[in-house]
Amino acid sequence: MNIIKKKSWQINENLVTPKELFEKRRNFIKLGAAALVSTGSIMQLLANEKLPVQTLKYIKDENKNNLKLNSYEQITSHNNFYEFTTNQSAVKHMAHTLKTEDWRVKIDGLVENPMEINLDDLTKMFQLEERIYRFRCVEGWSMVVPWNGFSLSSLIKKVKPLSNAKYLKFETLVDSNSFPDQKSKMFAALDYPYVEGLRIDEAMNDLSFLAIGLYGENLPKQNGAPIRLVVPWKYGFKSIKSIVKISFLENEPLNTWQKMASNEYGFYANVNPNVDHPRWSQKKERVLGSFLKQNTLMFNGYENEVASLYAGMDLRKNF
Repeated sequence: MNIIKKKSWQINENLVTPKELFEKRRNFIKLGAAALVSTGSIMQLLANEKLPVQTLKYIKDENKNNLKLNSYEQITSHNNFYEFTTNQSAVKHMAHTLKTEDWRVKIDGLVENPMEINLDDLTKMFQLEERIYRFRCVEGWSMVVPWNGFSLSSLIKKVKPLSNAKYLKFETLVDSNSFPDQKSKMFAALDYPYVEGLRIDEAMNDLSFLAIGLYGENLPKQNGAPIRLVVPWKYGFKSIKSIVKISFLENEPLNTWQKMASNEYGFYANVNPNVDHPRWSQKKERVLGSFLKQNTLMFNGYENEVASLYAGMDLRKNF
């Protein structure tokens, strides 16, 4: 008999979809209707609930901590993606310009096995899984997302970093035909490419994740298709989207928001309710779809898994 030990961060299978839809499906099966209706009827049920048709094969997250997921509609309709626009609700209407076919990812720097590889071939190297994570934006809103993808550590082990590799640097695609804001040049919202970074021990932590899907379907373009980083104990801007390059470095990379406003956005960007943003408090957050705010958790609720990474550090200075 195989005994599967659940990890402390894992979130119950019946909550992998919103509770209301789960109950509808359960009743649907109890009535025996699933054996009688056409595939078209099942598809209509999914469409009415605004859920994608699942196409990815992955190991399910059992949702040990019983987190309540945000709906697919909420997750895909409220997005920060400045390459398109600074208007969060408008991103999904503009994201069709992003071309994701034949996407390639380059991995270089201080590694034994550098590569430039088609994303489909890269994905085939790993067992896909689901990770249900809290997601907290530095702006004070949050959600719970069922990502699909593979651990960043599994990729790191493939390329075999050299002993002097201390950091990872990630870069987003630069393509003015895909991203309207990149056409603006000197009037653009940010300097491009968008850059993010992690210490290598952070990247090797089991929580660090490369997402290629959401709710069992390929990532929507507005959510960072076709591949993005997810580091759930950090503010959302660290989870860089539409990755085309990962470099292994000896020195700390300068991240985009750190470059834009170093007094407001540090390299680490760990969720910390005890350190306010210079212009607003970080003690509370509003979950998308909720009216009332809730308390923000240290490291976004993943303190047991990541606090040891920062032992001895002054988290007010190293923010």
